[in-house]
Amino acid sequence: MGLDCTVRFSGGVPTWDAIKLQLARVGEAAPLRMIDGMPAFPDESPEADWRELRVGFAAGMVSIRRSVDSLTCVVWSNADAALLAARDRVAWACAAAGQGVVETPDGEASADEFARAHGILPS
Repeated sequence: MGLDCTVRFSGGVPTWDAIKLQLARVGEAAPLRMIDGMPAFPDESPEADWRELRVGFAAGMVSIRRSVDSLTCVVWSNADAALLAARDRVAWACAAAGQGVVETPDGEASADEFARAHGILPS
């Protein structure tokens, strides 16, 4: 079981490179570990039709699953607070990169609203 956070887009899902640029704004190098179940070089960029990425963080691994109009950020259900915070930074970066909205228990939140609610401070 995983703990997920979905980001929806009306104008298309952003590229990994756009997401990675947003993660850099919050101090995350975000090296890739896997692309579609295959090992990846840390600085590799996936093909445009990727389905799942696994991204390394100090706290652990965050998976990003892609569908037609959304990205879902997933961690294992035994994730600690640090890994959940990493997942939230990934969700924010996805939303910021593609003008998406993050689905939260309280409804949808823009990237800015989600950042404020989760203490994410982009530079």
